[in-house]
Amino acid sequence: MAWIRTVGVLLLLALGSSIAKVEEEDPEYWRSQARSTLKTRLHHKPNTNVAKNVILFVGDGMSITTITAARILKGQLRNQSGEDSVMTMDTFPNVGMIKTYSVDFQIPDSAATATAYLCGVKTNLNTLGVNAAARNGVCKSQKGNEVTSILKWAKDAKKSVGIVSTTRIQHATPAAAYSHSASRKWYGDADLPASAKRDGCTDISAQLINNTDIDVIIGGGRKYMTPRGTKDPEYPRDFTSRGKRQDGRNIIDEWQRMKMGKVARYVWNRTDFDSVDPETTDYLMALFEPGDLRFEADRDPKMDPSIVETTEKAIRILQKNKNGFFLLVEGGRIDQAHHEGRGFMALHETVAFDYAIGKALELTNEKETLVVVTADHSQPIIFNGYPFRGQSVLGKSPLWAQDFKPYTMLMYGNGPGHKLINGSRPNLKDVDTKTKDFVQYAAVPTESSTHSGEDVAVLARGPMSHLFHGVQEQNYIAHAMAYASCVGEDQSHCSSSVSPTLDGANNLAAATGGAHFSRLLSVLLLMLALFH
Repeated sequence: MAWIRTVGVLLLLALGSSIAKVEEEDPEYWRSQARSTLKTRLHHKPNTNVAKNVILFVGDGMSITTITAARILKGQLRNQSGEDSVMTMDTFPNVGMIKTYSVDFQIPDSAATATAYLCGVKTNLNTLGVNAAARNGVCKSQKGNEVTSILKWAKDAKKSVGIVSTTRIQHATPAAAYSHSASRKWYGDADLPASAKRDGCTDISAQLINNTDIDVIIGGGRKYMTPRGTKDPEYPRDFTSRGKRQDGRNIIDEWQRMKMGKVARYVWNRTDFDSVDPETTDYLMALFEPGDLRFEADRDPKMDPSIVETTEKAIRILQKNKNGFFLLVEGGRIDQAHHEGRGFMALHETVAFDYAIGKALELTNEKETLVVVTADHSQPIIFNGYPFRGQSVLGKSPLWAQDFKPYTMLMYGNGPGHKLINGSRPNLKDVDTKTKDFVQYAAVPTESSTHSGEDVAVLARGPMSHLFHGVQEQNYIAHAMAYASCVGEDQSHCSSSVSPTLDGANNLAAATGGAHFSRLLSVLLLMLALFH
């Protein structure tokens, strides 16, 4: 068997070298590329402006492996080899690593991590918007232990704020921006246990409209907003899609009544969404599904807009505020596809997510908008097997395993893809592994993959983006974004930095002492006028 493996490796080496691009065989190709990159970096100067706007993109479960594989897929979808493709997030000049553990677990969930990077404090698994003194599922423990998020800090600073997600808007990541809950699972009042109701806890959907005045809300989750049995407008015959609230409240109607005197639009389909004019709209609530949105590969473009389109609409509404805005955009279904072991879906979600980042860059000015991209935690996906350059990232390794069966380049440490037939794994020789429903093999059988505990990346661009560097605790992200945009407790950056909207003279005044310098400059100008 050893000789077979040796021959296989030799063949790979021979074939691999034969498909290299001609220009890549010339050392000058790589040297000139490196010189260009080095020159760009040497001329890069930190942007120390105050961030008028902050956009935080969170790829849920977007591990480093996910980014690498999605980069290759993005290029291959453009009929390129893929390896040297460039993601939009790849172009960000500042990169760091984030430690994701929660207070009680080495490997976290999305609730604890979202509380960290949005509220600035680490907490326990499954809890939202509370510190680590709160206990999972214990309503009484959350009282007095609530913590607020950068979304609220921005709103208190008179900025506009918004949330865009591909999951239900009550899901862990978006919910951490506005709710305080001892359990991430309390989406609606029907999910609250009797003890929580008795002790006065409120469900996440009710908190959505009461805790912070959010200007733009886009995602799914409409079944948690309407009275029990309310037919869904899109799926009237589907009983699982009907309203779930036991208290008889219609949260959507309540939200609209709260916005009397403002232009507040609620939409649930593509046609109504497209009719929303950002220039005349003050508030938007768009809930496109009873629960989570459809995967990008399954999305009906006639009914539901893409994450690129929802991100654009949100920015166009929020950027009307002269004080600026804070926007959270979550690619939430990356994680859910990973949980199902569906690499195709996870990578396509990531590619769509990256296109949304690109759209945000088109619509904003780097001098005044801080854009941060990160993940909440990782997933146990690996990329292996010595594939040739240009080979489909969703395909099989050209090398077979010791059982003389092929294996996919993408696999999971655990998950639903673990299968044994007569004591051995299935033969993938005649199986198409590039379809959206294919489930990658997993080493350990679990109903759903667990998260994994390695660090995740944080990438930043815009004012004070150089703060995002090195290896940091996850809760640091909230404080760095707040400092850059002068919201929250630490406002020292406001008085020591330069606003991007000032002209040259005012820039100098702001940099050297503000009002005192302006008065001195005025006196000098007056003396010059009198002299002439």
